[in-house]
This record gives sequence, structure tokens and C-alpha cells, in this order.
Amino acid sequence: MQTFIKSSSRPPKKMVSSAVGLAVASLAMTAQAQAQSVTQLDTVTVQESREQGYKANNSASSKYVKPLLDTPQTVTVVPQEIIKEQKALSLRQVLSNVSGITFDAGEGGGGSGDKINIRGFSANSNMQIDGLRDSSQNNRTDTFNIEQVEVLKGPNSVFGGAGTTGGAINQVSKAPKQRDFVEVGAGLGTDQYRRLTLDANQTLEDVGVDSAFRFNIMAHENNVPGRNDIDRERYGIAPSLTIGLSEDTRATLSYFYQTDDNLPDYGLPAQDGKVLPGIDSESYFGWRNLDEEKIQSHALTLKLEHELNDTTRIENQTRYSQVHKDTTVSASHISRFKRKADPKNPGKYIVDKGNFLPDGQYLPAGPQAYRRDAKNELLINQLGISTEFNTGSFEHDVLVGGEIARETYDLTSGSYNLGQGNSKYPDNGYDLYNPPGQWNGPTNYANSGGTDAVLNTKALYVFDTIGLAPKWDLSLGLRHDWVSGETSSKDKDGVTTTSDKMFSGRAGVVYKPADNGRVYLAYGTSFNPSAEALATSGSLPLRGNAGVENLKSEKNDTWELGTKWELMDGRLGIDGALFRVDKTNAKEKDAADNMYTAGEQRVQGVELGITGEITEQWRVFANYTFLDSETKNSVTAPETIGNQLGNTPRNSANLWTTYEVAPGLELGYGAQYIGSRAVATDVPEKVDSYVVHNAMASYKVTDAFDLQLNVNNLFDKEYAERVRGRAGDDARGSALELGDGRSAVLSANYRF
Repeated sequence: MQTFIKSSSRPPKKMVSSAVGLAVASLAMTAQAQAQSVTQLDTVTVQESREQGYKANNSASSKYVKPLLDTPQTVTVVPQEIIKEQKALSLRQVLSNVSGITFDAGEGGGGSGDKINIRGFSANSNMQIDGLRDSSQNNRTDTFNIEQVEVLKGPNSVFGGAGTTGGAINQVSKAPKQRDFVEVGAGLGTDQYRRLTLDANQTLEDVGVDSAFRFNIMAHENNVPGRNDIDRERYGIAPSLTIGLSEDTRATLSYFYQTDDNLPDYGLPAQDGKVLPGIDSESYFGWRNLDEEKIQSHALTLKLEHELNDTTRIENQTRYSQVHKDTTVSASHISRFKRKADPKNPGKYIVDKGNFLPDGQYLPAGPQAYRRDAKNELLINQLGISTEFNTGSFEHDVLVGGEIARETYDLTSGSYNLGQGNSKYPDNGYDLYNPPGQWNGPTNYANSGGTDAVLNTKALYVFDTIGLAPKWDLSLGLRHDWVSGETSSKDKDGVTTTSDKMFSGRAGVVYKPADNGRVYLAYGTSFNPSAEALATSGSLPLRGNAGVENLKSEKNDTWELGTKWELMDGRLGIDGALFRVDKTNAKEKDAADNMYTAGEQRVQGVELGITGEITEQWRVFANYTFLDSETKNSVTAPETIGNQLGNTPRNSANLWTTYEVAPGLELGYGAQYIGSRAVATDVPEKVDSYVVHNAMASYKVTDAFDLQLNVNNLFDKEYAERVRGRAGDDARGSALELGDGRSAVLSANYRF
């Protein structure tokens, strides 16, 4: 059925604006009225936050039985205090504090979610929440329920399962605490920024033992800074309840819900790693009245903990999560050529290569108004038993456990059929420097198919940290995974299946030259099965006509030599590491899009970090990563041997530092540097390097009320943050997604 879409814009969103405006006014009046009244509870709240500081001593994951100082691995923890100081709203913004991480642009109609790389390798399937694997489909657009984010670098299959070539990311949720507090936050800023949050915790004295309830809510809206009227709106709630069933047993039940309503942004047309000359960064190359992204996320988690005795503890977690993501997107790829009739398909058109459009004109080249309605469900259970014992003179910290998970993926796709093959575009194209942004022509929406997929995983693992001598520890880990999956098309008969099983291991030796210093050497393995992204895309890589069963898993090996030191009575930590990651059986495509596991890749480099307090007034969080990446072997593209891996800069660094210049007044400064990097492994073109500067000022009006001003991208630097892995040409270009332009946000927080 053919219809016509009239020009329209997305309706203004005023509910959050009104609520935030009222909240800011109320907070200001409340603070003024209570300026002379400070309760002891408020003082305790502020003191605890200050004592937590920047430096984390332990991972929140029960699999890390030793403090981070004694862990033979590079682990970077971005704490709650930095998240608050920076007003970092999304996981991507939080991870911008960690060097060695880059972001790919969204592909295939997946919406505006982030594709994350660690040490040059994809970490999309290596996301965890509270130590449990998270769905790759999950949106991570807000941090309102996040306590801290842990980046665990190096092959990590022994801890996190399949994947984890360059590392894994663990998001730690806020949980009930044994103190009462309520914190209300409100923010107003440029680009129609409006935000309202509530974080309330109440101890339950008459219920069980050490029971408590915590409740987080969030309402947010803003336009993307530097991108004209590309809006984001979301709401979320996250209640959690901890019940002490006895002195030794407790249960925590938590629920998470978030809904997002966004205009998806696939960036600006680019070629050879550069945005095309003359294009305004505010331009939108999609269709505002057709494109949309609606996401609903639910997660219900039950955590049970029991202490058998002073040395043995049992922990079990069960989570059910569901993500429903309905997106209609239009790619920013363009063509410089006119079209001509397709002789093989009457009524259709193809690119007329060599017959250029007039200067300054373009035709869309990628999918336009393409819809993906995807529903992902994940049920996972994890059991761990930890204990301590001695064998002769050796001290053991042991954890044994297992997990089982089932993930389903249901995709229905469709299109408004605005494609290059139709006659609905003007013959001479559109103005490259003033794209229409609205579709006023006919549409003919139709479903184009769909996919059903199931991914089943099981694992058993054991970890043992052995105290060999007062100055020597040996850390060992072994895991066995069973992975199986199947996928089928909704409009075709037949089911494609895959299965794999693999051991992963990790060994590290730690030497303690001093009480405050460690030197370690570690080796670890991981694997990437064929079904790794099955629950993300619903598809399996095919090896010609032989089927996916014959496609081997990718294998990864890492060596790491590092040192960690604590200074200033443990308030400041410094660390450094040399590492090498080798991937064999790397997936490669031939000209017919068949997949092979025949490639070899290597990334080696250096990590440096400093975290904590230099003085009582001066705190710092800084790190640097050097990555030397190389394609060691390729069967399908031997010309790429020796090339740098795509989107893998040789140098990257991050700095965040604050200084208390006067009682109650704190200033902060941050900088992020990303060096130039190859657009893709198979091309020499590079994306430019960049430096972004940020600033913060906060003032404690009273012990209960404070104000904070954040200015991000101080000098309004225009830079490509997310890279689509192709150079592009005149027939079909590529695209780059820009980082946020300059923005300013004033926040108010009141505690009682």
C-alpha cells in the first residue's frame, strides 16, 4: 500500500523540562531555608563519599578473590565519584576515562548503541552486569543505577566466558546500604538538557538482619551537542531490596527498567576517514519523520549469599532480562553518481558509475528508513563457592563455580522502500550541504523477513590463588565452556546450528618486593566461537556450502608483565604493564562473503596508570596506552599483511584531576587524547587524532546542598569519535559519527 508522509518534526518534550525546572527551584529554596541547619547524617554521607575516593582496592566480582594490588592483571575501575564529578551519563562517557578503548559506529540498523573495542579487539559480547554476562542487545545510555565500572583487560574467558580477547567490562549496580539517605539531583543545560534523579536508601530495622531498601529513578532529555535537534529522552527506575534471613544468609532482589525514545544518528558522509568537505556538522542525513529508536529494557535479579563458616561462602545469582529495541534508521552513506535503469529488473535503477551528479549533489547509497524490530531475552544463573585452606605451608584462596544461560533473539525487519533501486529520489539528487531531513514522498512499507535464534551456554570453572611464600603468590584459573546455538529465517525453511566447547586458562605469578608493591607475570587464553554474536544479529558466519559446523573458533593468547605500587599510605596507586595479544584463526571474508578462520593478528603495547590522592586536596585519575597492532597473516586478503588493525590508535591517554582550592570549592579538569587510527584493516586511510578538554566547578553551599557546573569539549572541537570500518568511494561512501560538541550543564544536589 502506498502512502505519503508529510513534513513534520518530532514533537517537543516538555514533561521532563517542567519537572526539572520545578525541582531546581525547589532545591534552591530548600537549601536557602536550611542553610543554617546541618544534620549529623548529612555530614556522614559526605565524608563516606570523600573517603571512597578515586582508588578502588577490590573488584566487585566474587571471582577476584584478592585485592586488585595482588591481581596479576590490568584492571581499571572508574568509581562513582568520577561519574558524579563528570556527570557522565552513558557507558561510553564513563569509558572515555580509560585509554586503549575505541568505539565503532553502529551498523546494520542496530540503532545508536556503542560498539566497544579494548586493546584493538571487539568487546561487544563481553559486557557484564554485576559479574553476569549481559545481553549484547542491551542499551547502556544511562548510569543512574551504576556504582562503578570495571575494565578488565586481557583475554578473560576464564572469568567471563567466550570472547574477551582484549578485555571485558563489568558494570556494578547500586545496591542497598546500611545507612539512611535521600539524594535528589536536578540539572539544566545547553542543548535542552534536562535531568532529574532520586537515590533513596532506607534501612529496615524490624525486618530480618541488616535489611535495607534502595530506590533509584531517572528522567532525562537532551539534544546531542553539536547535532541539530537529534534528541534523546529516557526514563528509568531501579528498586532493590536486601533481606537478612539470618546472620549468615541474605537475599537481594533487584529490578531495573528503562525506556528510551531517540532519533538515531548515523553520522555524516565520509570518505577515506574524513567527513566530506563543506558539510555542516549539524546536518542530518536521515529522515526525521521516519527514523526512530525506541528501547525498553527490563531486568530482574535475585542474589543469594550464605556464609557456611568463617572461610567458606556460597553465592548464587539468577537474572532474567528482556530488551525490546525497535529502530528505523537511515545510513549516511552517499553516492556521487546518477542512476540508470536496471536492464535486468524493469522499473528498478542501479548506480551509473562514471556519470557524476552535479557538483554539490548526492543520492543516498545505504539503507534508508530500514526497520529492525528485535526482542532479546536472557535467562542466566551463576553459582560460586569460595573457601580458604592450607596444604602444608601453602595458603589457598579457592573459588569453584558454574553458570548456565539461554538467550533468544527474535528479529522482524522491514523497510519503507526508499532504496536506490526505486524511482523516488530526484534525478539530480539532493543538496549535499543542505540535506532535506524530511521525507515528503511516497512510501511502501513492507516486512522483509526476520530471524529467530537461540544461544545456549554452560560453563564450569575453578580459581586458586596460592600463597607460596610471604613474597610469592601463584594465581591459577581454568574454565570449560559449552556453547551451542541455532538460527532460522522466518521466511525460509531450514535451521542452521553450531556447537563448540573449549578450555580457557589463566596463570600468573606475583612477587612482593615490598608491602606496597607488586611485580607480576601472567598468561591467559580465550576463544571466540562461531556463535559469539548469534544473539546480537541472529546470524552465523558461513563457510561456503559446508555450513558453520566446520568453522573453527578464534583463539587468543596474552602475555602480560606488570607492576603495581601503592603510595601515600595507600591513597595513591600507580601501575604499568607490557603485554602482547595474539589472535589465531581470525575470521576473514572472501569476495563472496563466505567466512574463514585463517587470519592472524597481534597487538602488543604498554599500559600506564595513576589513580588516587596526591594530597588531601588534589586527586588524579590518569592512564596511557600504546598499541602496536598488526595483521600477521591473511588468506583472503594477503595484501593486508603488516597493516595496522582498524580503529586501533597507537597512542591514547586520559586525564581527570580535581583540586579543592578552598573549603567547599573544587575545580576539575579533564582531557582525552586519541591518536590517528586506520579506518579499517584493509585500507591505509586514517582518521585524524584529537584532544578534547573538559572542566568542572562544584561548590558546597551547605553540607546538604551543592551546585556543580560542567563544561564539556571546552574548545568545541569537531572530531570523529565512532568509526565505520570502510573507506568508501564515489559509488558508496562511508560515514563517521562525531563526538559531542561543546555543552554546559548546571546541576543541583540535595541530601537529607
